Parts: sequence; C-alpha cells; structure tokens
Amino acid sequence: MLITPPNTDEYGEWYQGYVARAAKSSVMHTLVRQPSTLKKLLRGQSDASASTRPAPEEWSIKEVVGHINDGERVFGYRLLRFSRGDASALASFDENAFVENAYFNHIKLRDLLDEFAALRSANLTMIRALTADQLDRRGIASNNSVSVRALVYIISGHVDHHLESLKKVYLKK
Repeated sequence: MLITPPNTDEYGEWYQGYVARAAKSSVMHTLVRQPSTLKKLLRGQSDASASTRPAPEEWSIKEVVGHINDGERVFGYRLLRFSRGDASALASFDENAFVENAYFNHIKLRDLLDEFAALRSANLTMIRALTADQLDRRGIASNNSVSVRALVYIISGHVDHHLESLKKVYLKK
C-alpha cells in the first residue's frame, strides 16, 4: 500500500518534524519495522538500567518506551475517529502527566516492548484497511486540522524521533 506524504496544510506546524522524518522512506515499511528496530536497539538493557534517568529532567528508557506506547494509542485513536468520519475536536494530551502517572519504571522493559509491538500490529491492520477517501478525511486534534494520511506519517515520525533520542542520549550510539 502506498500512502503518499501529506501536504503541509494537512497537519499542524508542531508535527512538521515527525512528518519530515517519516517522508524519508516508505512509511508502511517503516511502520512495519519499527517494533523490531526498537527491540533490537534495547536488547541487553537490564530493567534496572532502563529505569534510570540520565538526568533529572529526562525520562528513563522505560518511560520513553511507555511514552511511545501512549503516542501509539493517542495517534491511533485519532486516526480511527477521523477515518470513520467523526470530526469531533479531540484534545491534546499532556505527555508529561501521562508518563508521571503511568509508573513505567515498575513494568518490565520486555513487557513495554511487547506492548508496542501489539499496539503497532493493531494500528497496521487498521491502516492497511484505509481507503483513499478515508486517508483524505480530517479532524481537529490539539486545536489543529489533521488528515488521516498525516496521522500515519506522524505515528511513524514520532517513533523515529524517539529512536534517535534513545541512540544519542541514552545509549550514546
């Protein structure tokens, strides 16, 4: 399935970086490979090390993965609603409050990674079933108009952003 990159009027300016990242390669290929890429990147991390914050203002590896899972859910929910023709405005989410109240450091890293793979699998099933008409549909999220097509790219770019952060900040690769 070929999903072309969205035009800049299909998403809010805040998401430009995510869309640009995802537009560098086949978005569907990237969506499929990201769970295994994340799992491979974090292979060998102990639960203790994955629970440690590199600095007080930074999240731990587990919190980053938990945030990726939250983003997968939130962006997937937006995609579901808008693709089904529900254009009700959806609020933004406070990622810091989500992380603070999720207690990701008490969850095994393996379980967080398995959760991401399951969430992504469900989102891929939904995305593969989209029609051209559904990809063009729009709704309001975080006070911005966003198309379903753009959400596909945002989902991919969001994870890619955090993969890069994990490599550079947490794993120094």
